[in-house]
Amino acid sequence: MKRFLQLFFCSAVIVAVSAYVIKPAESYQYNFQNPALTIEQRVNDLVSRLTLQEKVGQMLNAAPAVERLGIPAYNWWNETLHGVARTPFKVTVFPQAIGMAATFDVNALHQMAEYSADEGRAVYNESIKQNHRGIYLGLTYWTPNINIFRDPRWGRGQETYGEDPYLTASLGKSFVTGLQGNDPVYLKAAACAKHYAIHSGPEPTRHEFNTDVSNHDLWETYLPAFHDLIVESKVAGVMCAYNAFRGEPCCGSGILLNDILRKQWNFTGYLTSDCGGIDDFYQKHKTHADAEAAAADAVLHGTDVECGNVTFLSLTKAVEHGKITEQQIDVSLKRLFTIRFRLGMFDPPGKDKYAHIGANMLETPEHKAHALKMARQSVVLLKNQNNTLPLSKTLKRVAVIGPNADNPISVLGNYNGMPSEISTPYKAIKAKLGNSADVYYDQAINYTSSSYTRNVDMGEMGSIDGQKGFKAEYWQNSTLSGKPDVTRMETAINYIWRDGTFVVGQVSQKNFSARWTTNFTAGSNDDITFELTGNKPYRLIIDGEERTLSGEPDGFGPKTYTLKASKGKTYGIALEYRQTEGRATFAFKSGVAIKSDLNAIVQSVKNADAVVFVGGISPQLEGEEMRVNLPGFNGGDRTSIDLPKVQTDLLKALQNTGKPVVFVMMTGSAIAIPWEAEHTPAIINAWYGGQSAGTAIADVLFGDYNPAGRLPVTFYKSDKDLPDFNSYSMENRTYRYFKGAPLYGFGYGLSYSTFKYDGLNVPVVSRTGKTIPVSVKVTNTGKMAGDEVVQLYLTHLGLGYTAPIRSLKGFKRIYLKKGESRMVTFNLTPKELAVVDDRGNIIKAPGKLRISVGGSQPDTQTRASHKTVERVVAIKG
Repeated sequence: MKRFLQLFFCSAVIVAVSAYVIKPAESYQYNFQNPALTIEQRVNDLVSRLTLQEKVGQMLNAAPAVERLGIPAYNWWNETLHGVARTPFKVTVFPQAIGMAATFDVNALHQMAEYSADEGRAVYNESIKQNHRGIYLGLTYWTPNINIFRDPRWGRGQETYGEDPYLTASLGKSFVTGLQGNDPVYLKAAACAKHYAIHSGPEPTRHEFNTDVSNHDLWETYLPAFHDLIVESKVAGVMCAYNAFRGEPCCGSGILLNDILRKQWNFTGYLTSDCGGIDDFYQKHKTHADAEAAAADAVLHGTDVECGNVTFLSLTKAVEHGKITEQQIDVSLKRLFTIRFRLGMFDPPGKDKYAHIGANMLETPEHKAHALKMARQSVVLLKNQNNTLPLSKTLKRVAVIGPNADNPISVLGNYNGMPSEISTPYKAIKAKLGNSADVYYDQAINYTSSSYTRNVDMGEMGSIDGQKGFKAEYWQNSTLSGKPDVTRMETAINYIWRDGTFVVGQVSQKNFSARWTTNFTAGSNDDITFELTGNKPYRLIIDGEERTLSGEPDGFGPKTYTLKASKGKTYGIALEYRQTEGRATFAFKSGVAIKSDLNAIVQSVKNADAVVFVGGISPQLEGEEMRVNLPGFNGGDRTSIDLPKVQTDLLKALQNTGKPVVFVMMTGSAIAIPWEAEHTPAIINAWYGGQSAGTAIADVLFGDYNPAGRLPVTFYKSDKDLPDFNSYSMENRTYRYFKGAPLYGFGYGLSYSTFKYDGLNVPVVSRTGKTIPVSVKVTNTGKMAGDEVVQLYLTHLGLGYTAPIRSLKGFKRIYLKKGESRMVTFNLTPKELAVVDDRGNIIKAPGKLRISVGGSQPDTQTRASHKTVERVVAIKG
């Protein structure tokens, strides 16, 4: 049998290789089609055949086809922040980036990126088969976001790997190498480091603000991760930021782009603007007279692709007016086509080893298992007074309450895809305890107020033709006329259809229409509000009558209609949608307005054996340039880091019941919880944990997984700890420069076990330019096996210029059985030992160096659970 399998696999390889045969050069119409030539030769040939107008068209994110040369259309814009995002396919959704940072596991992140590349290739290959080449279907992913999360108020900080340059660089490099693959010629997918550089809010002014930082902060904090991804990991792309730096828009910055990126770092990949960023040159920053000047200057500074707008089309006039030459435009074209050739887009399938990846690679068991693994790894245990956790599985009644207890939107974060299944905390706890316990759920409150909307799920409560849900009908016309091209049952209506994508089956995004119908029987006398969101035209029809919708005047905001329902009455619900061009979005939901009764909530949990409150915030409140203006939030950012008062009030009431209370916090950023830290017996931070978030939380709560996540950001005590949000100075920011006492420090996290550090071995004396070996013995002294995150920090003593209080320069996540010991080693290279002086020079400084190794930072807050060992080394010049 073994011999048979060997022969079978050998034969398969021979067949695969023999299927691709290089044809004679004369059989190709153009040299760029010949895979026997080098990529450089092919790119030069292709670019030489394009007209100026064709060249300029290729510099837009939606690059059109050049049919006369057989060059297909391509859209550069795609996302895979924590799994392939915004695709019409069902995909695996891993924890949000900030949650993956909390794992402190470069190997797990590398594997996640490999799996994301597999799923991205599957989406691309399947789309090409159907000649769909629109947005979110390509192989150039504008990820990772390696901006430094300098201020917890920034709503997009959830997309980053936290506040520390070393952790960010380590994880970013791991992501890039996992996504791009290890082939010497071909890219599995193309990563893109963003947003270059010095960019981290505020969101409402991101298109117009100008920032400046000291050279020390520039080279010590804001540039190291970009350097490492570009120089060491060879990231394929870079995205320049919206804001200006020292008076120049980042996409036209001589310092950032010409001097540092291209000359010092020798970056040869492609550079894309952020979406709409070139328009900002003359519309927001007012640094350029018009579109022509903006486009020419951006390209002269190395920006190759314009996303979101068509300012680059003015490049043809810029050439005519002598502001730029066609040869200078060719430089950008060659970079762009080099990437496309490296992605195998002009080669026969047999030559590109990634072209065979198909739809069977979407949501594989291995991918789902890894999403669960990383969700578990990301959970940070912040407090566990009197061993409140883990909870016993013999509990008979558990109350699971709060705005995130059963909210599938929150667990997915932003820049996400959609999986086939989503696990919420309530559903996972209910599944874990099964029929042995009564698991009670109540949303109880909204995030910021005591009023909320109880979902009335028409997909679950409605039915038609004997089946639950909506009958969905799709036509390849905009008039809902004739026989539907596709008819199927659906349980939810929440769609984003992009240019060039398909809606369902062979129904394409442009010029289509749809109708969803169901019958709903009201279970009570309620005022049910129906909410429709998307671009018009759409209609709501109840019992054959179109209902007038109210809401925001523009075409995208939510529109509502309130039905006074009568208990027992059945209503025929129909939704109609028409689309002729542009991006199409449509979502529908319904619910009943509820005013919370605090006393009723307290009474409802009095018989519970334990109360799990799942709160925090949500990607519905924090994120990119959002329409949110609620107490504590503004435009995607936060105006306060305090946990909303309504949640603290509810936690106080729950605490007064005398029941064991566990606070499960979901967030993409640091939340100030001083009352909870003092009074709530158990607190875990679960971030936005992806499709398996609920299962991971339940596993930690009931002891099936020993938590070992660590904070990648500082949790401050209050807003008073924060400098001005608009200031990019690092003074008193992040653990590296913060002079106060945090609520929970960077690198902090508890375990159900305890760990002992001893036997630190470090040379007493070393010399500049030499590597310093460090080793330490770590022992699991607790009663439960689990992971420990070993962290190494450096403090340079007695420097005569600005320096961090301490800096992370090494970490390893290890697994130890009960009673097991392991020697953990680090090698501090000259790069890690170097410091940045006040002028921004990276130097090898002699002097005294404190090396600290432990399970967290070497501060008094964590000594009880994470013993830190330290040694001072003399560095001789």
